[in-house]
Amino acid sequence: MSRILIAGDHFVLNSLLREALSRHAPDLHEPAELTLPWPVEPFHRIAEVDEASGDEDQLIDALQGAEICLTQMAPLTERVLRACPELRLFAVTRGGPVNANLAAAAAHGVAVTFAPGRNATATAEHTVGLTLAAVRQIPQRNAELLAGAWRSDYYRYNEVGPEISGATVGLIGYGAIGSRVAAILHGFGARILVFDPFIEPGTLPPEIEQASTLDELLGSADIVTLHARLTPETTGLIGARELALMRPGSILINAARGALLDYDALCDALEAGHLYGTGLDVYPSEPLPVGSRLRSIPSAVLTPHLAGASKPTAHKAAEIGAAEVGRYLRGEPLQHCANPEFAHSKVS
Repeated sequence: MSRILIAGDHFVLNSLLREALSRHAPDLHEPAELTLPWPVEPFHRIAEVDEASGDEDQLIDALQGAEICLTQMAPLTERVLRACPELRLFAVTRGGPVNANLAAAAAHGVAVTFAPGRNATATAEHTVGLTLAAVRQIPQRNAELLAGAWRSDYYRYNEVGPEISGATVGLIGYGAIGSRVAAILHGFGARILVFDPFIEPGTLPPEIEQASTLDELLGSADIVTLHARLTPETTGLIGARELALMRPGSILINAARGALLDYDALCDALEAGHLYGTGLDVYPSEPLPVGSRLRSIPSAVLTPHLAGASKPTAHKAAEIGAAEVGRYLRGEPLQHCANPEFAHSKVS
């Protein structure tokens, strides 16, 4: 009988992983458990992998004799793989397995799975929340009111911002999150324009327009939201040149990945008054440094990488990961395998 380690944390709880396994792999023996410190302690780089929690020694000890690991943040490194030769499935309950060394896993015959779409609804809703907050400067006015100020002078024409209804919202990326944002903001009465080179022309819903180039979208939109995956091609996608193409008084929202955007160029555009505001949940360096320019820009609405933070996200994460464990044990193809050469067979 396969031995399994569940390595949850304070978001995707061990209890959620255990309950999901009871539905998808009811014949498993009682799993071993390890609780990682995220998010009480920020994730960090461990050896050669990013955004991981805990440490290699702790994981190696817990994985002894285990064939399967179900986790969100545990670090799958070359050292861990060498020390745990019985491991065959590393099921990651997050949208991408950035905490796993995929090349080393393949070399050691370990399948790595992930949980795409687990936080799509939460992130889409948070993106819309950032948009509303940036358009109406809600956090700033709240802070002033709590501090004792009543600033009705913000009603001056040159101080007020746009409305979503009637505005053109440009979405860069139209995947699980972008499509949800489009549907919500279309309901507000916005015109929706999308740039996504992976979408075939003519396949979008009739109420969604498709921009032929990124430049076209940037020059047409009152509000731009980022939803692209981070790849070598999209790193630095929005820089000084692209920000200059945006309409004067427009708004930029990023709840995707920090590396998509040049934040110094964004600060320049905000300080110069070219952009009306911004809403950000992700940054090039996290936690956001105390001395970051963004902290001193009044028109910036900032949240600390919380877009996916919802109870349903944690439940979906556990469910998707446990379902992969069930498929593996039954010898079925894995649905979300990051190293596809191992997706179709259970390595005994």
